[in-house]
Amino acid sequence: MARILVIEDNPTNLELMSYLLKAFGHEVVTAMDGEEGIEAVRRSIVDLIICDVQLPKLDGFGVVVHLKTQPALRSIPILAVTALAMVGDRDKLLAAGFDGYLSKPIDPETFVPAVVAFLSNTRAAPRVVEQTSSNRTQSKRATILVVDNSPVNLSLAQSTLEPFGYIVVITHSVKQGLQMARRIHPDLILSDVHMPDETGFDLIRAVKSDAQLRSIPFVFISSTVWQDSDRRNGLALGAMKFILRPIDPQDLINDIEECLRK
Repeated sequence: MARILVIEDNPTNLELMSYLLKAFGHEVVTAMDGEEGIEAVRRSIVDLIICDVQLPKLDGFGVVVHLKTQPALRSIPILAVTALAMVGDRDKLLAAGFDGYLSKPIDPETFVPAVVAFLSNTRAAPRVVEQTSSNRTQSKRATILVVDNSPVNLSLAQSTLEPFGYIVVITHSVKQGLQMARRIHPDLILSDVHMPDETGFDLIRAVKSDAQLRSIPFVFISSTVWQDSDRRNGLALGAMKFILRPIDPQDLINDIEECLRK
C-alpha cells in the first residue's frame, strides 16, 4: 500500500478522495493549498502526490515547478486533478511536469484502480490516467433516500451510489427524511444514527409505525465512534443492516443490493 499526499482546496473533494484511498488501505496525507502541500512533502516521504490544479496561494503548476527542481523530491510522481475544460490543457499539464492526470468529477468506482494502475508503472512516460465507467453502470433503477446532517457524508453517498445507477435523494434531518419518504416511497432508506434534535432511531420508529412505509428496507450507517448498543437497538427496531464507516464503496453497494433483493 502507498503513502499518498492529496492537495485539494475543496473540502468535499478532499474528503472523497481521502475516504476512497483509505478504504483501500492506503495512507493519506492532506493539504488544502499549494504551499501547505510543499511543506507536507518536505516533512514526510510520500509515494505519490495527487494535486488539484486550481489552488490558493500556490497553484498546481507552481507546486510541480517547485518539486521538480528539487533533487530530493523530483522523482515523486505527481497526478493532476482537473476538469480539463480548455483545449490544450492536457498537453499543458504534461509539459509543465505532471506525470499524469485524473479528470474531474472523481468517479468513486474507478478512482482508486486508476491510481493503483499509475503507481504500478511510475517509470512510464507521462500519460492520462483514465477513469473508465464501470460496465456495471446501469440505467436508473432503485431510489435510495439518504438521511444525514453531514454534507460530506451526503456527498460521499451520492458519489458512491449514483455511478451504479441508483437514484439518490438526500435529506438533512429526520423530519425532512420522513416527509420525503412519504412523498416518494423510496426503495431503501439509508440513515445516519446520531443527528441533532432527532436520531436515526426516531426515524426508523416513525417509518415502521407507518403502514405505507414499514416494508421499505432500512439501513443504518454510522461513524467509527459508536456503542455496541446502537447496533443492537437499530437491528431490534427493524433495520436490515448496521454499517460502520469507513466502508469500502463496493462493500456498501453489495450490502445495499443484498437488502434490496430481500
